[in-house]
Amino acid sequence: MYDFGPFEFESKQDFFDKAMRFWNPDKTRFWQKAGIDLVIGKREGYFLYDMSGRRLIDLHLNGGTYNLGHRNPELVETLKSALDYFDIGNHWFPSVARTALAESLVNVSPGMKYAIFAPGGAEAVDIAIKSARYATKRRKIVSIIKGYHGHSGLAVATGDDRFTKIFLSDQPETFIQVPFNDIDAMERALEGEDVAALIMETIPATYGFPMPKDGYLSACKALCEKHGAMYIADEVQTGLMRTGSMWGWQAYGVQPDITVTAKGLSGGLYPISAALVNERAGGWLNEDGAAHISTTGGAELGCVVGHKVIEMLQRPELVANVGTVTEFMAQAMREMLVRHGDIFTGVRQKGVILGLEFSNHLEGAVFVSRALYEQGVWAIFSSLDKRVLQWKPGVLLDHETCRDIMDRFDAAMPRARELLHQAGKAS
Repeated sequence: MYDFGPFEFESKQDFFDKAMRFWNPDKTRFWQKAGIDLVIGKREGYFLYDMSGRRLIDLHLNGGTYNLGHRNPELVETLKSALDYFDIGNHWFPSVARTALAESLVNVSPGMKYAIFAPGGAEAVDIAIKSARYATKRRKIVSIIKGYHGHSGLAVATGDDRFTKIFLSDQPETFIQVPFNDIDAMERALEGEDVAALIMETIPATYGFPMPKDGYLSACKALCEKHGAMYIADEVQTGLMRTGSMWGWQAYGVQPDITVTAKGLSGGLYPISAALVNERAGGWLNEDGAAHISTTGGAELGCVVGHKVIEMLQRPELVANVGTVTEFMAQAMREMLVRHGDIFTGVRQKGVILGLEFSNHLEGAVFVSRALYEQGVWAIFSSLDKRVLQWKPGVLLDHETCRDIMDRFDAAMPRARELLHQAGKAS
């Protein structure tokens, strides 16, 4: 019998059977077929515990949601204290918590004027697109091939065919896609001067963190200015100190018109996201502030947690730790490339954002993910390029855990070779 507070299951298989019956059959089957039988029970810091008690070091972080760790004690206490005073709040009225978080976000985001809140990243992307359309009086949106910006109505239309066609959400006449790092293709998309905005993750996460070429992001911004489009920086996975700067666009010296943040802003405890807009993009807030409404967007409990998150991320010791972890991972990966270069072929890194390349099989990172899982490390492969493993250390990770991670990585490689060999024979 497995007891999760008010929830009980006879066995792990009993749980899986019910997940397939009542929740999501395809997802449940997929992970079992991949050899990942994880059902998260206890979670603390950068550690997950399977419902059977097995410990895993979390390098997935649910896309950066657990940037500061699972159930960070300071954030848990912040939320508990907030419950003595706050609830979701009322979206119609000015709010102390909402205003405080908005001020905090604008203060760490040069060029931004207002913060507009939503429950999740996709909804914040929708706000960003609507704001750009308001400001430019244009409709078309440019994004990159293999980009990812969430699953709501406007957001999903910017993404990969996998997520649009199944729901009849592909709109190629309005949502135009170009290859990443191809500045000529970008200019062709923008030169008609009928595009409202370019939206792009500073480093595309679901595509496996391909790094922007030198000058590419600045060139994209210059083209937006030349052709009257707005530049939306999706910082859902690259923001909040993960590049070594508060925002990835700061690390690359680019000034967006709109910034989207989510995931880690919640502290992993209460859903919240925001679209940060400059004065022009936020003009509609002066014309009709009720043009966009979200009952739970900017829920006051989430604002209290988010305010603490921003405060924590600015602490000198945390900023220094990001630099330390960045250097450690860079050196450790150089050593692993020498030791395991037959299957491990490259590293993409900016701060604590890493994509590890296993290019000798189209789904190489899927097998590496399983081998690491068996060694007690959870790192997920990139959905849109399964040769690449997403490797996302937390910003508070300590040296001892970093060393443990790399020891386990080293130990997992023989099993990864075995799984890759089996896959090669099967194909």
